[in-house]
Amino acid sequence: MGAWPLIVMIKKTMNNLLFNPCILIPVYNHEHALATMLDRLQNKELPIILVDDGSDQHCRDAMIELANRDHIVKLIRLPQNKGKGGALKAGFKVALDLGFSHALQIDADGQHDANDIDCFVTQGKKHSKAIICGYPIYDDSVPKHRFYARYLTHIWVWINSLSLTIKDSMCGFRCYPLQSIVELINSESTGNRMEFESEIMVRWVWRKGHVVNLPTRVSYPIDGVSHFSLWRDNALISTMHTRLFFGMLWRSPALLLRKLTAQHLDS
Repeated sequence: MGAWPLIVMIKKTMNNLLFNPCILIPVYNHEHALATMLDRLQNKELPIILVDDGSDQHCRDAMIELANRDHIVKLIRLPQNKGKGGALKAGFKVALDLGFSHALQIDADGQHDANDIDCFVTQGKKHSKAIICGYPIYDDSVPKHRFYARYLTHIWVWINSLSLTIKDSMCGFRCYPLQSIVELINSESTGNRMEFESEIMVRWVWRKGHVVNLPTRVSYPIDGVSHFSLWRDNALISTMHTRLFFGMLWRSPALLLRKLTAQHLDS
């Protein structure tokens, strides 16, 4: 029996009994940074699922080689590029089917500090029903225009959730409880590209989902590759915020009542 079938059998046996995380990495043409990232993850001793989001042949070959080299790495391939959100949704479903309880999402481009995985695991065990959401502590490599531009999305997320619960909705370093997140994406329409990570957080809060914000160090990618499409992704993000705004309006009585009740209980 190979390593992955054995891992899956053990995980399915333990499912619903223990905190059983895997690492989930969506990949689109980041083969150079990915090899370095996987080297950093080796000492974490967690199974790793790579989601090839329709990468080109060179990246695909590199991922096959990496998966063959490391017995803890499983590669799943999407035949066409779906976008980061689409890759994550596919990965969540595969991880849940394999018997994992949680998925630790980390980006493939090397911007996140793999040493912080231990902190996400600790918080995931402590708050097993919450999304553990990273919020970035930047070093000097962050481009200033990106740093300030993020706050426009933060403001819209705070408006659309009627809450300051989410400190940063765009960070790609998170721990998701798989059963709940798969139920959410199966029952509600969510975006498939860069808008997904902000949208899923707002919809999570609408559903009374708990959020734990965790500071994490971020530096900008080693390979310098960004797949953010200025016109397409900004249009999708604007459309997403508009859709969420109208969704918030009809939910606002319940959201405000929940906030007032919580304040009353805390007083």
